[in-house]
Parts: sequence; structure tokens; C-alpha cells
Amino acid sequence: MVDRRGMAPAFLDVSGLSCRRGGRRVFEGLSFGLGAGELLTLTGPNGSGKTTLLRALALLVPSDAGAIQWRGADVTADREAWRKRLGWLGHQEGLKADLSVRENISIACRLRGESVHRNRIDEALAAFDLVRLSHRPARTLSAGQRRRAALARLVAGEAQVWLLDEPFNALDAPSQAALRDVMETHIEDGGLAIAATHVSLGLRGARTLELGK
Repeated sequence: MVDRRGMAPAFLDVSGLSCRRGGRRVFEGLSFGLGAGELLTLTGPNGSGKTTLLRALALLVPSDAGAIQWRGADVTADREAWRKRLGWLGHQEGLKADLSVRENISIACRLRGESVHRNRIDEALAAFDLVRLSHRPARTLSAGQRRRAALARLVAGEAQVWLLDEPFNALDAPSQAALRDVMETHIEDGGLAIAATHVSLGLRGARTLELGK
């Protein structure tokens, strides 16, 4: 459980959450809360349930017990509304291979029911040094470039809650610095973020939830 004494009321409240994977319980009775402008890092050894927790929060896998609430309402009561609040970055980037980087970002916004803001997309591309690659098909990109494109897609969206699984994977030092910058901006603007990671994010004020104890 994450200690929230002295903090603002939670927007996201997780209580008593338990999940299984492959018939094995990976965690149980997990509780924590996040308010606006907070970052939570998930740590722990492989198999401790970091990815499972992120997927449970995204309603991609079922939980055995417990509740996930957003501002006091159970998120399963309106799954579509909850998913529209989420920005997801998994191990797979989920890019359409034959679409350009810009097209991938634009279509992702439309599928989420968001307005497509050219300036916002331009800023996201610039943040991850993708402007010159913006018209390249995703299938022609390197692993690091695909990761940066997925991050640009995340930043160009309007999601309030970011769920990030090993966000530094395949990123070089400049791209890691760019990710830290956009995460800081997201948090300063009142967004929430939960990141599973084996390395320190290097961001001030981040709280930590260690799984697998």
C-alpha cells in the first residue's frame, strides 16, 4: 500500500486488488491512490506483476477481487469512458506498419474520439526528434524510432492517466531525456502517470510501489 497521509484526495483509487496470471496469483490486496499531478513507479523483479497491474488498470485483464475507482465511481461501470482517459504504452508499440508516423498519431486520436490538433502533433513529433521521419511508414523504423513514435502518439493525445510499461526500452540517452521532459510537463499540468520500470525515472516527487515483496 502506498502511504497518502497529508496528500490531496485521490482521483484514482485502487483498493484490495488481486490478479492471477496463468492460474497463479501474482498479487493480492493491493491498494493505492493517486491525485492530480502524481507519478507512481512500479518496481519489483520479473514476474512480480507490474505488467499485470497495468493491464488490470486498463481493463485488459480481469481482476479476482478489489475495485478501481475514478473520482469515486467504479471504472467498470463505464469502461469506454475510462479507456478514453487512459494513454497506454506497452512492450509492443502498436503502430500500423504501412501508415506513416504522422498517420499513426492522427488515427489514434480519431479512434479515441479526440480532436486532431495539428500543432499538438507537430509538438509531439518535435519532442522526440521525429519531424524528419514523420512521413516514413512505421515498418521502416528502427526499434528506437518506433518507441519514440509510440511516445509521440501518447503525448499528442488528451489522456489524463498514462500507463507506461518499461517506457525507457530501446531509447537512447537523448530520447530518455525527452521522455522525462514530457512526463514532467504531463504531471505539472495535473495529469497522472503509473510506470513499470527496472530503472529510475529520475523525476522529482515520484512515489514507488514495490511488488513481489
